[in-house]
Amino acid sequence: MDPVGVGLRAAHYEDFLARKRDVGWLEVHSENYFGAGGYDLHVLNRLRADYPISAHGVGLALGSAAPEAGGHVAKLKRLVDAIEPTFVSEHLCWGRGFGRHFNDLLPLPYTEEALALMSARVSQLQEALGRRILVENVSSYLEYRASDIAEGEFIAELSRRSGCGVLLDVNNLYVNQLNNGSDALEAMGAIAPGSVAEIHLAGHLVAPHCVVDTHGERVAEPVWALYRAALERFGTVPTLIEWDTDIPPLEVLLGEARHARALQAEACCV
Repeated sequence: MDPVGVGLRAAHYEDFLARKRDVGWLEVHSENYFGAGGYDLHVLNRLRADYPISAHGVGLALGSAAPEAGGHVAKLKRLVDAIEPTFVSEHLCWGRGFGRHFNDLLPLPYTEEALALMSARVSQLQEALGRRILVENVSSYLEYRASDIAEGEFIAELSRRSGCGVLLDVNNLYVNQLNNGSDALEAMGAIAPGSVAEIHLAGHLVAPHCVVDTHGERVAEPVWALYRAALERFGTVPTLIEWDTDIPPLEVLLGEARHARALQAEACCV
């Protein structure tokens, strides 16, 4: 698998269908392809002949106290069995409760209770899918008073208990560092190098009162600097450029991917 990929978004379908692009792999949001047919699934089946695919879920909310509803896991399994992605990933978050499903990746308190719940849910999902999944750290705009485990230690212990891999979002670590005063390098240092199977890079917005993980900008220089540190610790891990809002021409994403590839080459030479 080529070390750098980009997220596949509908705005770029025609660009990818027109000709083969200089990018190693594509990542899709799993829920966009849950249907039994349609144009999105048609495009995905066309493109997976040319590119490895990673399926990245955004709606399972594994850390929720409320049980999974709506047959989400069954739909994910059907998709995974059909497209055989290289990676399947979800988020370290909650999103269900009080009889509602919140359309957001809400951060968990980093407590033993939350760790036990999340470990059990990840293990159940892996058993249902018949494969290892990756779990991604999320951005946050607050911290829970109840949290008594550092973010990096929580991620590392989740991986150890459940056997899941880690999808390390470097931009999210940076956002949390600015919003909550955490230490991104310290978080990375707590995670075992062999557990990180994928890295995400994205842009953010510096707003008056917080930093917002928008996925609508180029990767910021401080995040590139953290990525260099991640490469030193975790090696040349498959890396994805994410861009979900204010989507630019495909060449902009491919330029970001080329920069990531150049940093990987530099790290290999050091």
